[in-house]
Amino acid sequence: MKKFYFLLLAFFIFSGVNAQIIEFKSPTFKERLLIANTDNDIAKDLLGNSIKIDENNDKEIQLEEALKISALDLKSTPIYDISGIEFFTNLKSLNCWNTQISTLNISTLKELKYLDCAWNSIKTLDVSSLKNLETIVCTQGSLTSINLTGLDKLHHLHLDGNALVDLNLSGLTSLKYIDCGYNRLTKLDLSGITQLEDLICNDNKITSFTNLADCPEITRMWVQQNELSSIDFSKCSKLKDLWADDNKLVTIDLTVPKDVGNASFGNNNLSSVKVDGYSNIKFIRLSNNNFTTIDLSPFIQISDAECSNNSELTTIFAKNGRNEGIAFEGCPKLKYICNDDIKDSVVEWYLKYYNYTNISLNSYCTFEPGGVFYTIKGKTILDSDNNGCDSSDLSYSNLNFSITNGLNKGNLISNKSGDYNIPVGEGTHTITPILENPIYFSVSPTSIDASFPSQNSPFTQNFCITPNGAHPDLEVTLLPIIPARPGFDATYKIIYKNKGTNVQSGSLSLSFNDAVLDYISAVPAVNSQATDKLSWDYINLQPFETREIVVTLNVNSPMETPAVNNGDRLSFNALINPVTGDEKPVDNSFALRQSVVGSYDPNDKTCLEGDVITPSLIGEYVHYLIRFENTGTYPAQNIVVKDLIDLGKFDISSLTPTKGSHEFVTKISDGNKVEFIFENINLPFDDANNDGYIAFKIKTLPTLVVGDTFQNEANIYFDYNFPILTNKATSTFKALATSDFEFSNYFSVFPNPVKEILNINYKNSIEVQSIAIYDILGQMVIAVPDANAVSKIDVSKLATGKYFLKMNTDKGSSNMKFIKN
Repeated sequence: MKKFYFLLLAFFIFSGVNAQIIEFKSPTFKERLLIANTDNDIAKDLLGNSIKIDENNDKEIQLEEALKISALDLKSTPIYDISGIEFFTNLKSLNCWNTQISTLNISTLKELKYLDCAWNSIKTLDVSSLKNLETIVCTQGSLTSINLTGLDKLHHLHLDGNALVDLNLSGLTSLKYIDCGYNRLTKLDLSGITQLEDLICNDNKITSFTNLADCPEITRMWVQQNELSSIDFSKCSKLKDLWADDNKLVTIDLTVPKDVGNASFGNNNLSSVKVDGYSNIKFIRLSNNNFTTIDLSPFIQISDAECSNNSELTTIFAKNGRNEGIAFEGCPKLKYICNDDIKDSVVEWYLKYYNYTNISLNSYCTFEPGGVFYTIKGKTILDSDNNGCDSSDLSYSNLNFSITNGLNKGNLISNKSGDYNIPVGEGTHTITPILENPIYFSVSPTSIDASFPSQNSPFTQNFCITPNGAHPDLEVTLLPIIPARPGFDATYKIIYKNKGTNVQSGSLSLSFNDAVLDYISAVPAVNSQATDKLSWDYINLQPFETREIVVTLNVNSPMETPAVNNGDRLSFNALINPVTGDEKPVDNSFALRQSVVGSYDPNDKTCLEGDVITPSLIGEYVHYLIRFENTGTYPAQNIVVKDLIDLGKFDISSLTPTKGSHEFVTKISDGNKVEFIFENINLPFDDANNDGYIAFKIKTLPTLVVGDTFQNEANIYFDYNFPILTNKATSTFKALATSDFEFSNYFSVFPNPVKEILNINYKNSIEVQSIAIYDILGQMVIAVPDANAVSKIDVSKLATGKYFLKMNTDKGSSNMKFIKN
């Protein structure tokens, strides 16, 4: 009997335990649990399915029912007190977001993996006993302390918007994400958190991170609005997203994290951002800092750059191959923006929008394309001995290369040493050498194709130029290096060149008006000297060899007789022999028409043929000289002369540089833009050495007619300064109505009218260099190149009408009109 009572007592005790009813201090909490069912997500069973907790419908929650729950969603319920939760020991997920609780004791919930207790009034939280926790969300609350000791499975920690002054993360070896923004932290120790990927701790008072180097997996850092003076990113190679505005940063080194896409450093004390090579940054904010220079050139993926409100900023380098938006308002000292040509219109819009009027904009901070580029380079060699190009052969200078990728075209003319270097972008590029006289020479190879990035860069290809038979062709040019001023010495440079295939020897001369010009000196010295003429002999002028002679003449002052005054014209004629047999005798002589000046602009442009040009040069070369002078107080490292050619008047494909004061290359792009680039010229600023020049020739279009005017000007860029615009050099083709001397003082012509033979009688001593006859439209109909002994011209084949006879002499040129019957 006693045994029976004992068993009965045990039964009732066991039943009482299983039927234990949980007491809840908060009726709202209990009510929330009672309304749980399969149609809402308040509770889930151990398999993750929505479940009704009060299975027996007794309006109570028994322990047995609590143990069947793996997840509770209590959010936005005014519970105030969550007592009773400790019996749900199989919980893996607890969401008590915005339940107005002030304490949370869940130490018995050993299976808990996910906890959301955000938007409550909890001040202290101890979850150190919950070793299975993986995610904690306790944001926008009142936390002053949290115990996370031993949570080695925790990978997401959200604590933003609390009152934490200290945060111990030690031992959280699985932590991948932490958000502790909007707290009161002064430091953060990241030691041993080797798996951390996201660090968000904005709006604190953090002065430093301890052992950020322990976090090599970090990809995102939001650390804005702290008191950081430096951040060590040396081990953060995977960092992609970085926001560090409103700190005290002085410098940023991003040489290791090369894949950062967003970087924001507004409102710091930054003066530099260091990167290594190219960067993949797409957005960067550098506003409100201490930059004097901002370099965006490494950012080849950039879309937006904010550089505003840098009060000391003077320079922005934005040549990166991108068409990004750049904000730079509030930068009163900004003077220069180096830019890709493709985004000139964008930056010019900003200049107007911000009302900037004193900022220079160009692409000349470097002479390579912005962004990633590849290089095609090599040498041009003249095979003068016809045995193949080798190291013993001379270089071929100023070879013109056509460059196209199928969409865009341009040209680059190599330097005087025969070296060329062509930077190009991705794709296939065809490079074709273009000779001034293609019948004289052959080029091997005739063209090349280079494809990038499939081919290695630099891609090297030399070009071998081989003579095609015998082609004698000499050229002479006369450049006024120092202007003619009354009473002062003027300097001239005679440049003569063998453009043909034969070695040449002969003589050359310079004729001038000795009455108003006195010979001072020549280097090399003259071989013979007459009253109005200087002569030199030359021997063994090799194919494509160029030589020069510097001549100094003194100009009469206004007090001398005859007087020379501002605005007077001086005439010079240079002639190189032999003319007979020369395939293009038109350039064996050169007539310079120079205006005398008083004070002068040292940066100017001159058409050497003068402002009135004979119609015989329609369709032929005219010559330009552009002079520049460094009038600053420091050597000019780079100088660019930019010239926009009028394609309605000139044949740009004929443009040929003839001489430069310093080493240069020529680039032709955008159809009509010519740039003469003096890279690393380092032009001094002292008056004796601060001058330079570029000379070139270009053909006028053959469709021009008498009366047509053409003009040309250039912009000269000295480093990062505003360009200097030269004068407009304006010339007009006019019928032969002007002469350098009175025709009748030296010649008489008979008969006039004439049917067959036009006789020329010489009255005074004069050297005739060439004779030409033009019709009334200015077209040359008869040319006599070597005419010093010519006294008769057969005009019998000319049509009836009016013509002009032009005599080119050592005293200049003069003409007269005759009639052909």
